[in-house]
Amino acid sequence: MATDSSGGAGLKRDQVREYLRELVESLTPGDPVPSERTLCVQLGVSRPTLRAGVDELVAAGLLVREHGRGTFVAPAKIVQELTPSGGGDPSFSVPRAAGSWTSRVLELSAPPAGAAIGRKLRLSPAAPVLHIVLLRLVDGEPMAIEHLHVPADLLPGLVPAELEHGDLYQLLAARGAHVHEAVQAIEPTVVNEREARLLTIPALSPALRFERLTSDAAGRPVEYTHSLYRGDRYRIVSRISLADPTPAAPGDSRHHPGIPPNDLTTRGTGPTVTTGDIQPLL
Repeated sequence: MATDSSGGAGLKRDQVREYLRELVESLTPGDPVPSERTLCVQLGVSRPTLRAGVDELVAAGLLVREHGRGTFVAPAKIVQELTPSGGGDPSFSVPRAAGSWTSRVLELSAPPAGAAIGRKLRLSPAAPVLHIVLLRLVDGEPMAIEHLHVPADLLPGLVPAELEHGDLYQLLAARGAHVHEAVQAIEPTVVNEREARLLTIPALSPALRFERLTSDAAGRPVEYTHSLYRGDRYRIVSRISLADPTPAAPGDSRHHPGIPPNDLTTRGTGPTVTTGDIQPLL
């Protein structure tokens, strides 16, 4: 790989990262990558520069380090895809993710809703709300922490075993509350020490926070949830159609994330398909 000394360490690090990405794509999960010494000679870079590039791919979940053994291509990922419902419906269906998903109840209580949760669920601050904390596991390994808030009258007599061996929405449906739609937001964050212990990762590791408000067919909020997913094992991928010929309004300067400015001034964006990739632990 050719390097440009005039570009400085930053350029060399970028070149190392791209070379390693191409190397990962050429290998299969579990394959070892060459040693640091070998790669430094091949790429003509210093060991700190190489390590910085490897660190980035480890953080991105493409490589894994095993103490005393070396660096390896990360395992194949488990995919969950959101697909358009069809028939002109802009909503998405949610197939089950691959892998064996289980839940462990960490907390089940019924405190007053309080001001913040009460506003989201359209309840009095004094109204009882089930607060359920779940540790979500994939193939027995910790993947996420979920905090669920449900109006207590929707799930009378709920016990932990029902949550660990059943589905929340099925439990709601069995009691007459049928979920209809949800609005979900995603943002990056880091884990605190308690969350890190539960997820078996270092404190301040990157994570994705999911916040979801679910309503029934009548528009009544039936669930408010905020979840924390491991940032090194979960990523969001969007497939965007750019074929819609609908012209943008004059003076429309709205930004389409990740798409160069002005590239969509003469067309709209079509439907998107979003996938979530969950990489199991070693």
